[in-house]
Amino acid sequence: MQFPESWLRNLVNPALDTAQLAHIVTMAGLEVEAMTPAAPPFNNVVVAEILSAEKHPDADRLQICQVDVGESVPVTIVCGAPNAAAGLRVPCARPGAKLPGFEIKVAKVRGVESFGMLCSTKELGLEGAADGLMVLPADAPVGEDFRTWLNLDDTLITLKLTPNRADCLSMQGLAREVGAITGAEVRPPQVQEVAIQIQDTVPVQVAASEACPLYLGRVVRGIDAQAPTPRWMAERLERSGIRPLLAPVDITNYVLLELGQPMHAFALSRLNGGIEVRMARAGESLELLNGQTAELAPDMLVIADASGPVALAGIMGGQPTSVERFTVDVMLEAAFFAPAAIAGRARRLGLSTDSSHRFERGVDFGATRRAMERATELLLLICGGQAGPINETVATLPSRSPITLRLPRLKRVAGVELDAGQVAHGLAALGAAVEQQGDNLIVTPPSFRFDLAIEEDLIEEAVRLFGYDNIPAQPPAAPSRMLPQDETVLSDDSLRQMWVGLDYQEVITYSFVDPAWETALDANAQPMPLANPIASQLSVMRTTLWGGLIETLRHNLNRQQERVRIFELGRVYASLAEQPMKLGGLIYGDVQPEQWGAAARRVDFFDLKGDLERVLGCVPDARPGVHPALHPGQSAEIRVDGRAIGWIGALHPRLVQAFDLPSAPMLFELDSQVLARRALPRHASLSRFPLVRRDLAFVLDVQTPAGELLAALREGAPAQVRSIDVFDDYRGKGVAENQKSLAIRVVMQDTQRTLTDQEVEDAVQKLVETALNQCNASLRA
Repeated sequence: MQFPESWLRNLVNPALDTAQLAHIVTMAGLEVEAMTPAAPPFNNVVVAEILSAEKHPDADRLQICQVDVGESVPVTIVCGAPNAAAGLRVPCARPGAKLPGFEIKVAKVRGVESFGMLCSTKELGLEGAADGLMVLPADAPVGEDFRTWLNLDDTLITLKLTPNRADCLSMQGLAREVGAITGAEVRPPQVQEVAIQIQDTVPVQVAASEACPLYLGRVVRGIDAQAPTPRWMAERLERSGIRPLLAPVDITNYVLLELGQPMHAFALSRLNGGIEVRMARAGESLELLNGQTAELAPDMLVIADASGPVALAGIMGGQPTSVERFTVDVMLEAAFFAPAAIAGRARRLGLSTDSSHRFERGVDFGATRRAMERATELLLLICGGQAGPINETVATLPSRSPITLRLPRLKRVAGVELDAGQVAHGLAALGAAVEQQGDNLIVTPPSFRFDLAIEEDLIEEAVRLFGYDNIPAQPPAAPSRMLPQDETVLSDDSLRQMWVGLDYQEVITYSFVDPAWETALDANAQPMPLANPIASQLSVMRTTLWGGLIETLRHNLNRQQERVRIFELGRVYASLAEQPMKLGGLIYGDVQPEQWGAAARRVDFFDLKGDLERVLGCVPDARPGVHPALHPGQSAEIRVDGRAIGWIGALHPRLVQAFDLPSAPMLFELDSQVLARRALPRHASLSRFPLVRRDLAFVLDVQTPAGELLAALREGAPAQVRSIDVFDDYRGKGVAENQKSLAIRVVMQDTQRTLTDQEVEDAVQKLVETALNQCNASLRA
């Protein structure tokens, strides 16, 4: 929210300079995001009137002007602006004036001395058309300092408000806040009830009373919509980021900024019958004020007449019933719309309006009538006319239940003792009703504070008003103890560090993903949709990490990064109850960076499987399987202790084409909790006796995985067998076409004595029998 400091100080003026005011407001939780001057620095510029303008004898585009600058004698100024003419009042820079980027001096222009410069907005660094002199109103006081007259020594303050502080989306709310923080007197806008001069009303029916529990309408006839907006109002609107348009519209915008109540003015002659507040019907549409035609959904609240919707409630009015320059009769609208009925609708239509921004967060339903009176008062003052009575329709408004604030708990949570009277005074300054009962304060929140609901909210307010800077920093009184760490489980940081050590980079991608990704990766996936997505392409919760990893790969490839090794540790969302932590990774490109010591080679399935083995500390059971996102011939299900923990493989060719990739990356996704498990380290002495190695070649069916044979051999191995590993896979001459030969290395050793030949042969024979019985694998002849 942007506003001029001068407007705020008109309502509350603490004895603080701009920087101090910004600091104290920020420390109270209303972050000041930016402070910019209303105009760049310049001096010695006055309001002047051109008395005469004659063509320069030696130049076609120059004029010699006699200018009244508020002194006894007019001055001569040579001017090249095309719109310079007698009778205009314009800014004039006197000799010695310092403008943005240059200084004004007395100079001869084509033989004629010029004692200053008549200025456009460009020379002064102001906004507006720069194709001629800046023309001032006819009542601008000649000779007065231009900066002072336009109040240019002002500061534009931008606040970055959190969504719970909708009460500060108005100047009145900000003034109340600053007054409560600083103790300065607050002078809220004085609003008087206008005299009712006509009895005209527009019938109102509220069909959606839950969405619109309060609706006010008022007819005002005989206005002059072409009346000029007062300079003070236009200045405040412009410096708050709103462009003045037409006086009736400017007035509703001004009330929005001043009191925080969005309003709308309908051209009465364009309404067809009475007003109905209802939900939109199937097939209805509305041309909005910005020219956009909105296709309305059944969950959108509309203001309608007999012909259909005339406004999108709480968001934007309709073009067919808008106020124009020749409008004479208007109906003013002020309402309270439930935040849940407005939230997300504007974003769905690609809109973001000041009204929706406020209604989504909650508007003060206790000040709606006051806002109507204020708008009517300004409309009659500026545009004239005759006001009718307020037609008010009320249903069940939000209740403001009392909250008990226990002073001992406040002290315990805040860490500092706060005076009960000071706390009560501060909460009362924020508009709450406060009653002390012993050690408790009974606080009833005001109608504009939707964020005050529980005791913790009041504790926050009390500490905030006391000042975070005023709370002394104290070391913790509790003893510091190291927490126990389970040595059988790797921490997430340790797991991350292991992958970083393998030349991977960690990425963090959105949990909100494109539903098209989820469908492409698994047609049977049922991702949870978001009720209020931030964008259409981020509208579901991810069920796999692969979508984000592939998108990261595409992002890198588009920036000529041809070697990518990334991983992510994060949750996936199968359902509200099932949200496991997963570890996913992707490799693409060459195995190693380009170098002279090794030939370039593309990554393959076994490179990724080897990285998994290093992290697991063992060889996992990788069984061929079918996953809809992986290549049918290059994919495997990873099992640990007989339990499936994830998948590894190359991206399916269909998805390589769908994601527009040059070639297939290698992917994995595993259950991180299983991956982090480790055996408890145990001490074991090194054997002083020699190793015995035996190499066995088994012939078995080509479809039998090597992991299955290894698992069987390891399970049936005698105690003296230390390791069993595959070191060769042969298929060809001497082996049947439907078979393969796996060479197995068996290492045996005893810690107490040297193994005898018989013990070695018995162990080998047991392994051979196990292979034959469990995997139908026989020794190769």
